[in-house]
Amino acid sequence: MAEHRTMQRAALLDAARALLSEGGTEALTFPALAERTGLARSSVYEYFRSRAAVVEELCSVDFPLWAADVEAAMRQAAGPEDKVAAYVRRQLELVGDQRHRAVVAISASELDASAREKIRAAHGGLIAMIVEALAELGHAQPRLAALLLQGVVDAAVRRIELGAAEDPAAITDAAVGMALRGVVG
Repeated sequence: MAEHRTMQRAALLDAARALLSEGGTEALTFPALAERTGLARSSVYEYFRSRAAVVEELCSVDFPLWAADVEAAMRQAAGPEDKVAAYVRRQLELVGDQRHRAVVAISASELDASAREKIRAAHGGLIAMIVEALAELGHAQPRLAALLLQGVVDAAVRRIELGAAEDPAAITDAAVGMALRGVVG
């Protein structure tokens, strides 16, 4: 019985990811989850009490996987500049991934305080990854630099998500260049 519930919960989360990546937060409804999974709508409520609860669960499952992926790319980098480049590149490479698209949709939505806190904590974990490399590069305020760097990444993500006129590779290269050289060069 426990295994069945685990499988049903995973199916609901997969359906939620798909709905979020296809139609944003408006598409994430309990009737849509029920239809995607073949469950009765009332059964969806047995797993999640609200849409915010679905979002919280997605955050707790998907953010750590995403962060681990970024961290693995950084571990393979040789020095601090390469780590910064890997940090930016890997996040932007993940833009097309369904988990990332769901996270972006979640981040753009109106959430309750608990879900917003989970997202903030997850982003804090991403930022913490890059602080050491920025300190090695000589930044006097590496945490502030990390926050600003994440702002560059977030702007590039939005540009890619919008289907901008620029090629995603060009956006990525520009973001890496800005991360490493600022606006000079």
